[in-house]
Amino acid sequence: MGTNGCVQCGKTLTFNEVGACRKFINRGCRRFLCKACLAGKLGVTVADIDRKIEQFRLQGCTLFV
Repeated sequence: MGTNGCVQCGKTLTFNEVGACRKFINRGCRRFLCKACLAGKLGVTVADIDRKIEQFRLQGCTLFV
């Protein structure tokens, strides 16, 4: 991914986790959170993030595979 992992917990990130940070926080961000840490920051569940990722993916958003 070209990243050093989640800036909060150090977990190796997936393409969709990087995309979620760019979609939900800032399109130009360079430091990323894993889904669990992102969910905590946003006050939602990981399942909520997964649902939104799938919704955006189906709409053709290129941030998600």
